[in-house]
Amino acid sequence: MPKECTLPAFKTQFKVSIIGCGNVGATAGYAMLIDGTPTELVMMDRNKEKAEGLVLDLEHSMAFFNATKVTATNDFNACKGSHLIVVTAGVRQQEGETRTDLITKNRALFRDIIPKIAKVAPRAILLIVTNPVDVLTQEASRLSGFPAGRVFGTGTMLDTARFRFHIGEKLCLSPKSVEAFILGEHGDTSFPVWSSANVAGKPLVATKGFNKKVADECYKETKNAAYKIIHDLGFTCYSIGTVIKEIMVHIFQNSRVVLPLSVPLKGEYGLKGVALSVPCVLDSSGIASILEVPLNFAEKRMLKKSAEALRKV
Repeated sequence: MPKECTLPAFKTQFKVSIIGCGNVGATAGYAMLIDGTPTELVMMDRNKEKAEGLVLDLEHSMAFFNATKVTATNDFNACKGSHLIVVTAGVRQQEGETRTDLITKNRALFRDIIPKIAKVAPRAILLIVTNPVDVLTQEASRLSGFPAGRVFGTGTMLDTARFRFHIGEKLCLSPKSVEAFILGEHGDTSFPVWSSANVAGKPLVATKGFNKKVADECYKETKNAAYKIIHDLGFTCYSIGTVIKEIMVHIFQNSRVVLPLSVPLKGEYGLKGVALSVPCVLDSSGIASILEVPLNFAEKRMLKKSAEALRKV
C-alpha cells in the first residue's frame, strides 16, 4: 500500500472569503488564485454543490498557481479568521433594470447574512460588491457594527476604470496614463470629475484632440457600459472580478493607494447618512481616510444629487 501523505499543520497568512459563487464571485476567486496573494480562499454559497463544483474546477488549475488552500462551503463558520470578506451574493441586474431595482430582495438578504458574517469574523474587512452597492454598503455598515473604514463597497472603481479606458482609447494612450475619476453613485447619477482630470499633469481639457464632444462620448460610453454588456452577454463579471482582486492586493500590501470607493459619509463633502464613492486611501486596515478633493460648482452639485437619489432609495 502507498505510504500515507502527511503534511505539517497549515497556517494561513492571508485568508479571503467570498460570499456568493455566481459569475462575479467565481471570477473574483479565479483572479485571486492567478494573482497568488491569498494563502487561503473560502468560496461560500447557499448551494453547497455549486461551491464544491466551482472549487474542484479551480483546484484542477492549482498546478499553475501559488499554493492556496481552497474551501467550498455553505457554512458561515468557515469564514472565521478571514482578513477580507467579499460579499457578491444577491439577485443580479437583468436587462432593462437599474441597479436600484434590486434593492428590496438584496436588502432582505443582507439583513440575514451580514450579522452572521460579523459574528464569525468580527475583525475582518468587509467589501461589498452586490448591487445597489452604495445602499447595501450603508446597510452592511449598520448591520455589522464594524468601525468606520472596515466596511466599504467597490463603488465607482469599475466606472473609473471604464472611464480611463475610453479616454485612453480616444487619445491613443494607455488607461494607466489617464488620471480621472468617476464619483458619486455607482449608477445613473454618477459623474465625471473633469476639473482635475489630466495626463501627466496636463489638464485633459487642454490636451490636443480632446474637446467637449469627446468628453461627452467618453462619459456616455462609461455610463452605458453595464447596460450594453448585460444586453450582449447577460451579465458582467470579468472587469468587476479584476477590481475585487486589485482591492484585495492593496489591502494585503498596505498600499495606501487612492481609489474611488463607496463609503458611509459622516460630514465629508458636507454629506452624511449616505454611502457613495469619493477618493479614499486604502491600506491594510481598510479605508484609512477620505480625501476631500477640490470640486467645481457643477461637480459639487452632482455629488449632492447622487446623495439625494440614494437617500430616496
